[in-house]
Amino acid sequence: MKSSLRVAVVGDRDQTFVPHVATDDALGHAADHLGVEVEVRWLATEPLESDLSGVRAADVLWCAPGSPYRSLRGALAALRHGREHGVPTLGTCGGCQHMVIEYARNVLGFEDAQHAEYDPYASDLFVSELTCSLAGRTMPVTLTPGSTVAALYGESEVKEQYYCNFGLNPAHQSTLHEGGLRVTGRATGRDDSGEARVLELPGHPFYLATLFVPQTRSLPGRPHPLVVGLLRAAL
Repeated sequence: MKSSLRVAVVGDRDQTFVPHVATDDALGHAADHLGVEVEVRWLATEPLESDLSGVRAADVLWCAPGSPYRSLRGALAALRHGREHGVPTLGTCGGCQHMVIEYARNVLGFEDAQHAEYDPYASDLFVSELTCSLAGRTMPVTLTPGSTVAALYGESEVKEQYYCNFGLNPAHQSTLHEGGLRVTGRATGRDDSGEARVLELPGHPFYLATLFVPQTRSLPGRPHPLVVGLLRAAL
């Protein structure tokens, strides 16, 4: 009998949004590769403000692209649960950005840490608009040797696709890195060299954030290594 995993995808699902469809597909590809069953449940963000039962029941969390979410507070509550309770958690694109905000607020003590999509004039923007939009672009990322992400890829430089216009504010990159949410993937382009593209939390079973959308590169028989790693961490 196959093992079964309950996957909660945090995000306000839009069937017309390519990364959302790709998220479901990528989970299926990884499950087939590992020989497990997955029960995927999308959790809209507004109900999460008062009810985390779907999050607590999950073996795996994935915070999906598609921000701004209907509820910033709901998404952050789900991510906090995953971080504090050792639930394997992946955040991609908007999910990555919200992992930054959650950590800044609840671990580093920046109570006013904000995301520019919600409040572009906030005094403490941890997520800011990118100088140059990455939406629709495929760009190189250099990975830190010895990191979880480098081990999953099995290489030190990869190319990945983006759908985003926002990212970690460079002014806060060292604050986050030195505060424990380590920057383990960096841009290698001429204009944005060194900017954070992957973050991970050492000591957690799997807590990984990517500004890119790995799910769009997953194929049947060729699952994305990060999604495989996410599910494997829960087995």
